[in-house]
Amino acid sequence: MLLMGIDIGTTNTKVGLFEEDGTPVTTAATPTVTHRDPEGFSYYDPHQMWDMIAMAIREVIEKASERSHGEVRIGAIGITSMAESGLLVNRQTGEPRSIFMPWFDTCSQPQAEWIAQEADLFERFCAAGIHSSFKLGLPKLMWLKERNPSAFEGSVWLSASGYIAYRLTGAMAFDYSLAARTFAFNIETKSWDEAWIKSCGIDPAVFPAVYPAGTPLGNVRVDLAQSFGLSQDIPVCIAGHDHVVSSLSVGAITPDIVYDSMGTAETLVGTLESKKLGRREFESGLSYGCHVVEDRMFWMGGNSASGGSVEWLRGILGDPELTYAQILTWLAEMKGDPTGILYFPYLSGSGAPNIDASARAAFIGLSKSHGKAELIKAVLEGTAYQLQTIREEAQLISGREFSKLVVVGGGTRNPQWLQIKADVLNCALRVPPIEEASLLGAALCAGVGAGIYASAEEAVIAAASVTVKHVEPDQVRHQEYRRLYESGYVALQAPLRAFYRNE
Repeated sequence: MLLMGIDIGTTNTKVGLFEEDGTPVTTAATPTVTHRDPEGFSYYDPHQMWDMIAMAIREVIEKASERSHGEVRIGAIGITSMAESGLLVNRQTGEPRSIFMPWFDTCSQPQAEWIAQEADLFERFCAAGIHSSFKLGLPKLMWLKERNPSAFEGSVWLSASGYIAYRLTGAMAFDYSLAARTFAFNIETKSWDEAWIKSCGIDPAVFPAVYPAGTPLGNVRVDLAQSFGLSQDIPVCIAGHDHVVSSLSVGAITPDIVYDSMGTAETLVGTLESKKLGRREFESGLSYGCHVVEDRMFWMGGNSASGGSVEWLRGILGDPELTYAQILTWLAEMKGDPTGILYFPYLSGSGAPNIDASARAAFIGLSKSHGKAELIKAVLEGTAYQLQTIREEAQLISGREFSKLVVVGGGTRNPQWLQIKADVLNCALRVPPIEEASLLGAALCAGVGAGIYASAEEAVIAAASVTVKHVEPDQVRHQEYRRLYESGYVALQAPLRAFYRNE
């Protein structure tokens, strides 16, 4: 029996088939195409998105059929996605009633500013687990209503995961983890916050039913099952927030295991026992929400320009841009000692623990002896320093020290970056051989919901990898990194922020 995962990402969308022990069978990827309206805002085409995903589903089924020389048996399908993107659809027909809004478009910034001025942000944080932002679903809905109120008549707001789940099953729903990213959901009561929604001028009826992640919403529609060449009784679920569902694939579903997702953005994710949020959590800058594992919460902190800083520097240091091979060669030829340069990775503002949209990136400590290789390494060091600030805040919140991190993502292909991270954090890293953590996590979540696994814990054990790479910190280098971190990176945060707020 195979499990299918669908992962709708900002740049690419992927479909994968996995054995019950987590072994990948086949994967297909397709671009998540972003369009630009003449007015300046970005959007996705929902029909195009569905067509591309349906094509990828057919591709993996055909590949698996060729491999097995027979029928492909799929036990469940799980869908995960970028958190805040969504659209309005007609409740009866499912036809789109609005543009498909990406999380990253800033068109809803005025609505987010209105919320920040009119709402008690601490109260809203305690309810939703997150801080107000233009990214979230509620300000996007307010923006849509100002432009076209009639679009809301008989309409439902669906996430990216929810829209594809609807196309597969005909059911309209949210899961808890994605519902919280609308800023309209109460993570304590696990219900839509109707009084708050109404105060923003939105009818709460626009939000559909909401369930725990992994809840089967229905089976693949008969006509689709036939066109895909599948049986007609395959349950489909929303597996939830992509960063959170990845915790299943790496085994990070207990408070003592934390994982780091290294990509264009970098996110540190951990697990908490369910608790009521308060002032301390609010001031931490971290985000919180309902975990995809029942009766648990997650905490999350990210750096939106981690791998993005490397991409930025590749482009400006080379024409054409530097290759990864060249970067790895330079890093391998350098001594392991710290560069002494401080890089602040705030190309698009800073996130947790000091959320500040006005923050800007900076290099401090440059000399004429520094060249391209030193700048590249300094960027890697700076992203590790920023990760340490998130880790320290999370340790205070959770009341425990994280001496080990599970690390996944494209950044793990850079061994020097991993060693720098271990040295800066004084933390052992475990790097499992997982290429697509969220894709596998979605498949495992579906397996739990369909009863293929008795629990999330059983799914984690079934898919546990035995070939894990270990990276240990060097204590001598750590001491120097610690000095630079405390006396430089941390000490200069306040004056740098004060400077950019007054520019």
